[in-house]
Amino acid sequence: MKYDYLIVGAGLYGAVMAHELHKRGKSCLVIDRRNHIAGNIYCEDMEGIHVHKYGAHIFHTSNRQVWDYMNQFAEFNHYINSPVAVYKDELYNLPFNMNTFSRMWGIRTPKEARDMIAKQVQEAGIGEPGNLEEQCLSLVGRDVFEKLVKGYTEKQWGRDCRDLPAFIIRRLPVRFTYDNNYFNDRYQGIPIGGYTAVVERMLEGIEVRTNTDYFAYKKEHPDIAKKIIFTGMIDEYFGYRLGALQYRSVRFETEVLDCDNYQGNAVVNYTEKEVPFTRIIEHKHFEFGTQEKTVISREYSSEWKVGMEPYYPVNDAKNSRLYEEYKKLAEAEGNVIFGGRLGNYQYYDMDKVVEAALQKVREIG
Repeated sequence: MKYDYLIVGAGLYGAVMAHELHKRGKSCLVIDRRNHIAGNIYCEDMEGIHVHKYGAHIFHTSNRQVWDYMNQFAEFNHYINSPVAVYKDELYNLPFNMNTFSRMWGIRTPKEARDMIAKQVQEAGIGEPGNLEEQCLSLVGRDVFEKLVKGYTEKQWGRDCRDLPAFIIRRLPVRFTYDNNYFNDRYQGIPIGGYTAVVERMLEGIEVRTNTDYFAYKKEHPDIAKKIIFTGMIDEYFGYRLGALQYRSVRFETEVLDCDNYQGNAVVNYTEKEVPFTRIIEHKHFEFGTQEKTVISREYSSEWKVGMEPYYPVNDAKNSRLYEEYKKLAEAEGNVIFGGRLGNYQYYDMDKVVEAALQKVREIG
């Protein structure tokens, strides 16, 4: 046994685990099948701009311990996530707040907005919401659902809103103030210099090998480490023997534009189903860039197939049951710890990834 731990995946979960175990005197080898570290928070330098290669990542948390932990590795700027939504020729602020309602209905006061929503909710006549459409209609009524939720959500998930579980939309904030800050968390920002530099600092002094597939590597080195921390897909680890879990994937079209400001905001959602992409990210705005050029990425959601990059677990009843069966296999593995978004088949915000990794390190000592 050459190492105490073989850590599979150099994303945020794997990097935090490696950093903490290394601090405790454990020998670690980190491998990743990609040609870079940092997983989905990897930032690529283009035109002096830190491009979020796998989609926008805004760090936000209400956990002071997690915030302080991350600030060891970077100074964070004061970026506030305030997306804009485009529906046909109309422009709306997100999250749903008084700016949104004022633009949609020509009203000014919270009472007018509440009355309008209550009227539409009553007209919808939803008792206990049985799907995402009913959930949204029971929260904000028909207008907001049709213009700002329906098309975007159906593009993102590749399913009719009536075929999606209600719980997906419970994360959606609604406010009766003129406040465009998407998150309610106390701490929020983007690391100055990008996320890749954060992970580099976490992995200082630790052996890292990229372009290394775990399954091929383990076959050649079966006794490389006493324990394995696996952050890849749990179903892939077991050879999909019970069937493949479902994910949504994302395809990005990234281009450099010969202008200094394309859309005036980092995140612009396109909520019509007829527009094929879900949103456009203009990366320089995450760090208040002043470069002469700009870089944008159009995001296209797609169904995942084996061999593609998995992004969002499809946590419906069928997949949740299948995951529970894989979880039983995982618990029987003994010397393997499964963690992170793919290892736990669960969508995590970044602060929850850090929290989970720190908790797991405390458990294993």
